[in-house]
Amino acid sequence: MKEFQIKPNEANQRFDKYLHKLLPQAPNSFLYKMLRKKNIVLNEKKATGKEQISAGDMVKLFLSDETFEKFHVSDRPAVSVPPRAAGRVNLDIVYEDADILIINKPCGMLSQKANASDISANDLVLQYLLDTGCVTAEDLQTFRPSICNRLDRNTSGLLIAGKTLAGLQDISEQIRERRIDKYYHCIVNGVLRAKTPQQLCGYLYKDHKDNRVQVSRKPLKDGQYIETEYKTVRLYGACTLLEVRLITGRSHQIRAHLAAIGHPVIGDSKYGDPDVNAYYKRNAHIRHQLLHANRLRLADGREFCAPLTEDFRKMEAFLEESRP
Repeated sequence: MKEFQIKPNEANQRFDKYLHKLLPQAPNSFLYKMLRKKNIVLNEKKATGKEQISAGDMVKLFLSDETFEKFHVSDRPAVSVPPRAAGRVNLDIVYEDADILIINKPCGMLSQKANASDISANDLVLQYLLDTGCVTAEDLQTFRPSICNRLDRNTSGLLIAGKTLAGLQDISEQIRERRIDKYYHCIVNGVLRAKTPQQLCGYLYKDHKDNRVQVSRKPLKDGQYIETEYKTVRLYGACTLLEVRLITGRSHQIRAHLAAIGHPVIGDSKYGDPDVNAYYKRNAHIRHQLLHANRLRLADGREFCAPLTEDFRKMEAFLEESRP
C-alpha cells in the first residue's frame, strides 16, 4: 500500500488528473477500474476521479510494489541540462517571490523545448528551483513549475515562470485574459514617425512546413486576428527605435507585422531584408535580431524591466557614430 498527502501545489485539481501525474504510464481503463474496486481511495472513501482535491487530502493506493513502479516511472529524469550547467544554474533573474520567477532570456535560447535534445529556459528554471530547494525531484512527479509566456529563440527579454500552482494559474489567467501589458524594443529598417501609439491590425497565417507566417489585412481561412501597437522612441537616420506593445500574442507576430508594413526588424533572418542585415552585421557586428521584450506590467500594477542587449548597444553606438 502507498499513501500520499496532497500538497498545496497538487491541490485544486480533479482527482483523476492528479492520478495521471502520479501514475503517468497507467491507462485510463486501469485507473478507473482501480477506483471502482476501491484499490485507490481518497480520504478513506470510494472516489470517482471527478472530485476536486484539497491540500491535506489523503490518497491510498492498494497496489503491489511492482504495479506501482511499472506505472509510476519514478526514475524518469526531472530535467535535462547541458554539462556546462552542472551544479548551480546561473539565470539572469529580474524578480522572484514565493510564487513567480521573472528572468531575462538571452538570444539564442528556446523558451520551452521543441525536441527532447533541446535545452530551454524552462529546463534551466526547473534546475534552478531544484538547486535552491524550492522543489524536489519527487515534487516534479505531480507538479512542474513552468514558463508561462514564450519568446522566439532569437528574441531576448522577460519570461515569467510559475513556481507554485497558485503562481502558474494566476499568471496563465492574466495572459489568457490579456491583463498583462507586454512591451518590446526593436530597431527597424526605415523611418517611422509616430509620437503617439499607432495600431496595426490584421490576420496571421502560419505555414507549418517552413515555420513562417504571413500577414493579411483581410480575414481568410485559418487566419488568426492580430493587433500590434507601436510608437517611435528614437530616429537614427535610416533606422527607427520603436516601442511595441503586443496586444494579441501570436507566433512571430511583431516581426511579421512590422515586415508587412515595410519596416522589418534589423537582424531578422526570416522576415528581414538580407542586404540590410548583411550591412549591419558587417559594420555594426550585429549577431541577432534587434527585438527585446524589455518591459511588462502585471494586472496588479507591478512593472518589471530588462536592460537592452549588447547587440542593441553596439547598434546604437554605430548609428550615433554614423550620424552626419
